[in-house]
Amino acid sequence: MQKLLKFSRLMDSLSSKLGGVIIWLILASTLISAVNAIVRKTFDTSSNAFLEIQWYLFSASFLLAAGYTLLNNEHVRIDVVSSRLSSRARAWIDVFGFAVFLTPVCLAVLYFSLPFFMQAFRSGEVSGNAGGLIRWPVYLMLPLGFTLLLLQGWSELIKRVAFLRGLIDDPMVKKGEKSAEEALAEAIREREAAAAAALKN
Repeated sequence: MQKLLKFSRLMDSLSSKLGGVIIWLILASTLISAVNAIVRKTFDTSSNAFLEIQWYLFSASFLLAAGYTLLNNEHVRIDVVSSRLSSRARAWIDVFGFAVFLTPVCLAVLYFSLPFFMQAFRSGEVSGNAGGLIRWPVYLMLPLGFTLLLLQGWSELIKRVAFLRGLIDDPMVKKGEKSAEEALAEAIREREAAAAAALKN
């Protein structure tokens, strides 16, 4: 299990570093969009390459940051239900989800997207729009993004299993953030203190 946890820590570190880099793609996309708008309005000219590079950067930021989002527990979940469950119950739900849903979906996307990317790479496919860009870099984002998501999913799966075995603290609680149980206990203490203060008065 320690070797698996070591892999998990390495994957977490990679996702964190990539997340710090990928955020700049959003800034780049925004700046390109602004420059394109200014040039179009000022000089009445533009290029499809400007539009397509924005799509490429957005695709890259969305797909490559999926693992980072999972690492930070910021993906969509039904909090109304999960927040009422114990940490162990939530961990079991995640184990089931990572093993039965996330892993097969990522593998299926990789199976279908890799040949798609390879064909575009070998043929040198170019956008059909005038002045458009080559297509394979944006096609590469699909297998690359889902590979990163798959590896981070396995990292999360390892952490959930380790937590259920009592080897690590709850990985779903962010550093500095109280668990649901701790927040409840604090709320009860505050209520009791307020009630005691009211009785004294």
